Amino acid sequence: MSTPYAKLPGWVEYGLVPLINLAVAFIVAGLVVLLVGENPFEAAYHLINGAFGRGEYIGFTLYYATTFIFTGLAVAVAFHCGLFNIGGEGQAYVGGIGVALACLWLDQTMPWYVVFPIAIVGSAFFGALWAFLPGWLQAKRGSHIVITTIMFNFIASSLMVYLLTRVLKPLGSMAPQTRTFAEGGQLPKLDWLLSVFGLNIGTAPFNISFLLALVAAFAVWVLIWRTKLGYEMRTMGHSASAARYAGIRESRITVIAMMISGGLAGMMALNPIMGEQFRMQLDFVQGAGFVGIAVALMGRSHPGGIIPAAILFGVLYQGGAEIAFEMPSISRDMIVIIQGLVILFAGALENMFRPAITRVFAMRGQRAAAVVQTKGA
Repeated sequence: MSTPYAKLPGWVEYGLVPLINLAVAFIVAGLVVLLVGENPFEAAYHLINGAFGRGEYIGFTLYYATTFIFTGLAVAVAFHCGLFNIGGEGQAYVGGIGVALACLWLDQTMPWYVVFPIAIVGSAFFGALWAFLPGWLQAKRGSHIVITTIMFNFIASSLMVYLLTRVLKPLGSMAPQTRTFAEGGQLPKLDWLLSVFGLNIGTAPFNISFLLALVAAFAVWVLIWRTKLGYEMRTMGHSASAARYAGIRESRITVIAMMISGGLAGMMALNPIMGEQFRMQLDFVQGAGFVGIAVALMGRSHPGGIIPAAILFGVLYQGGAEIAFEMPSISRDMIVIIQGLVILFAGALENMFRPAITRVFAMRGQRAAAVVQTKGA
């Protein structure tokens, strides 16, 4: 989505501004840690060590990052079309149905490399289907996309409860979940990838869906910046009136963008369902759809920024668990506060420092121009 501020150099837009926001978020988080009587530098050490101190920790960090790459890309695609899709949570939920159906159907007769492509298609299809109606309502009836996607999150949650308690739950089971998938419904770990660096991921569920997330990031880059459809989406995001003047069908692009966004969010379900739990359970999304909003904002809706932003939030999730273990006075709720501060500054307040930074670079540009004029005279 276009910004109302003056254009900044790329290294400032995609590097300096996010780093300043992140630094302020951690400074405020440090003050929160001080308020509970703990050393913020010790907390920072446990955060970094818990995320990168061992191969197993790195595996968990990248596992969480995989989920956030998918949801961040989903939000970014909608952003570029001028749409604020906050329904990633529900779209991931429904995408999980596609994954579960593929695994329940084929896991006992087919190997994982046959089941996996079918599950990819199923997750993307169900996620896109769940995003279709909000997109259509926005395009054809003027219903605000934020309101409809919020409501569809609740509907998806209720649908999941119904399916896991009435339809997909095995006979005789009390737990709201599907049966455990056979080997054909379980993704292989990427232990070989980290073993190249002499690391052992241990029990970490870091799996092959991470590679799929990287492929998805590249595909989104191609879509947005190298295709006609991507150009039309960016034109819509910049100015809907200009897009209409250019002959771009607003309703068509809105629906397509939302369906692509929903498909990416739905693919997030592959990571926890086939890569960790080997079954579909209630609340497997665990807020990843909302974290994807902050990931997209911090990454400036560019795949090259979304990947490191997703890794950052993987660090917060995995390292935060280590802080809670090593420093008992910092509860899990405190870790959520720290994560929330990063989301606040990277998301809601991401433009807080931009006007000042823009003025600084404008002044530098004026001084440089004055010097050139002086030398020319």
